[in-house]
Amino acid sequence: MNLTVIDHPLTRHYLSVLRNKNTNSEAFRSAARGLTYTLVVEATKRVPLETYDVESPLEVTTGYRVHDVVAVAVLRAGLGMLDAVLDMIPDIKVGFAGVQRDEDTAQPQEYYAKLPDLSEASVLILEPMLATGGSLSWAADKVKSSGASNITALCVVTAPEGVRRMYEDHPDVHIVAAAHDRELNDKYYIVPGLGDMGDRLFGTL
Repeated sequence: MNLTVIDHPLTRHYLSVLRNKNTNSEAFRSAARGLTYTLVVEATKRVPLETYDVESPLEVTTGYRVHDVVAVAVLRAGLGMLDAVLDMIPDIKVGFAGVQRDEDTAQPQEYYAKLPDLSEASVLILEPMLATGGSLSWAADKVKSSGASNITALCVVTAPEGVRRMYEDHPDVHIVAAAHDRELNDKYYIVPGLGDMGDRLFGTL
């Protein structure tokens, strides 16, 4: 399986804050941002670099910069990860993929998509909760239809069902996650999980 689960003290710390049912929206957003920093570091290990001359106070040396990276936030929970990505890669391009889950079938329903040309880009899909895999698989289809071939998904929590779905539908998409949880419950929520990330980010419980 093309899944990397980060084992880092800061990742575990922020994930625990997110899991805590008593964490308020302000603290939840802050923890989501902190955790995303750790995901971005891992997810960008394969991003191509351009070299250029940089002048230090002493001499000219070789500098490096990341090349043509695009973040695609899956609305609306993916917005909780976007600020951290923008902090770390300020000149990144951003696309948006709007999808909501049918509460009866857990199938994704598209309502918005706005993507730049992705043919030469390294794409980071921001999808915090990989539950059934429907939304992430749909988002991967969308970015591939815009030309993407180098795709990494950043997830906070994954479930076995979602990872299997992605392996079947998009085995070339690398998944970087903070945790791989036990299962989905009968309402398709990840267990132990952290609840509905969008609701907890934006106080719409």
